[in-house]
Amino acid sequence: MRKPVRLNVVDRVIHFFNPSVTPRRIQARAAVSMAEGAGYVAFGSGRRSMRGAFATAKSADKDTIPKIESLRASSRDMFMNSPVATAALKRARTNIVGIGLALQCRINREFLGLTDEAAEEWEQKTEREFELWASSKDCDITRVQNFYDLQSLALLSTLMSGDCFVALPYKPRPNMPYDLRIRLIEADQVSNPFMQMDTDKIAGGVEVDSDGAPVKYYISKQHPGGFSIVYEWVPVDVYSGITGRRQVYHLFDRERPGQRRGIPMLSPVIESLKQITRLSESELMASVVSSFFTAFIKSNAGSGDVLADGFASTEKISDADARADDANVYEMGHGSIVGLNDGEDVVLADPKRPSALFEPFFNAVVRQIGASVEMPAELIMLHFTASYSASRAALLEAWKFISMKRSWLEYEFCRPIYEEWLYEAILKKRIDAPGYISDPAAQAAWSGSAWTGQGQGQLDPVRETQAAILRVKNNLSTYTAETAAIAGDDWQTMIHSRSREEKILNEKGLNAPAATATPTPQNTAEPAPPADDTNSKTRDQEDAE
Repeated sequence: MRKPVRLNVVDRVIHFFNPSVTPRRIQARAAVSMAEGAGYVAFGSGRRSMRGAFATAKSADKDTIPKIESLRASSRDMFMNSPVATAALKRARTNIVGIGLALQCRINREFLGLTDEAAEEWEQKTEREFELWASSKDCDITRVQNFYDLQSLALLSTLMSGDCFVALPYKPRPNMPYDLRIRLIEADQVSNPFMQMDTDKIAGGVEVDSDGAPVKYYISKQHPGGFSIVYEWVPVDVYSGITGRRQVYHLFDRERPGQRRGIPMLSPVIESLKQITRLSESELMASVVSSFFTAFIKSNAGSGDVLADGFASTEKISDADARADDANVYEMGHGSIVGLNDGEDVVLADPKRPSALFEPFFNAVVRQIGASVEMPAELIMLHFTASYSASRAALLEAWKFISMKRSWLEYEFCRPIYEEWLYEAILKKRIDAPGYISDPAAQAAWSGSAWTGQGQGQLDPVRETQAAILRVKNNLSTYTAETAAIAGDDWQTMIHSRSREEKILNEKGLNAPAATATPTPQNTAEPAPPADDTNSKTRDQEDAE
């Protein structure tokens, strides 16, 4: 039933002087009311629940670039001072990169007309040459980190600041056959020259063409938050005008069409992080204070301010003789027993700390933060107290995020750098790849690669290994996929290593029959309980308890 339109004060005044206008005003208001009640409910719709909420539709750049500096500063402050923020970013970095994504060459041997033996020989030689460069700190323009450390730094900087820029200059160095270097540029150093206002052409230090494609980055030689007070901007073309090869790579997660700069991963939860950090600090301080101020002296003698007169200063308390001579000195301590004078009483403080409601509220907020950054709260806090099934589900959801970000890092950082390195290796004739320089199709065939990182890990190794075996036997997966998921290793490399190990064991006469896992009972997916443990329980029984 539609709510009737009532006359307000203005309507009544107008009706008094001109009654003929009132029906038209009522009709217009009824039409507006019907329009507001139809469709989606948005900010400013007139609903009581939406009062005080307003929003304006803006472009991606206008929504992000004016606020980007404060977002970066807030995100970094949270990373430095909020344990939850530090855990979220570092946990993402550790799981995505870990000890580094390793190169596995995957050339298209059919297109290149190579035999399996020739292809494997080329891949092994290329991986060996790349490792010579990647494992050395000479690959870093600052000579501080190797290629795998730079992966970690690039990812963490992108998550914390919103984006990161990668330049690939050439600089010869002694005892290093390759001249390619990696220069990571923090997000703050890319900005409009001389702090000029943003325009459709240049905004956030990024100049675009008529199609919206970046053509130039304006990079400050000095960090705007550094010690220098004089700044100089260098315009750098995205693509070289001589070779046509890309010179600068921009690492960021683009969320809207036309977006030029990225925003920190913690941006949606900065307020929640700040409040939960304040709450934790307040609760901690209250608990510390309550642990020391355990009793108050209540005097009936009216001798003045007990807190001012009854407690000695720091200097006086440090003097044992002064304490012994002063009858009004009362020392507080852990488990102290103090003798009182006549007319004095003890009132114990009961601050109700720690609060019983703190932990449930804290965990609820952390779950919201985890949902926003796509990291389960269990993984952020490294606190697995739920059942096996719940913990497994949390890790599987986290693995989706980890796999997506690992693939992003591979295509945005690892592969471009590897292809640039391979280009130099071929020009210097350390690697032979016919057609790579002149034919784009051959270039794609020679530069194929895969980047493997640490495995997902296992909560129940026996059960999950049996599941992997079943997937492979039923053609639902491959040895390569399962080896990468379980151990983070390359299956072919693992097979070669196992062959060498078996050969050495056979030569030494140490090869024993392979141990077999306890067979799984028929018509059940559960692994059999250990034969020597009659009191063991299945995982589902533990979950039920």
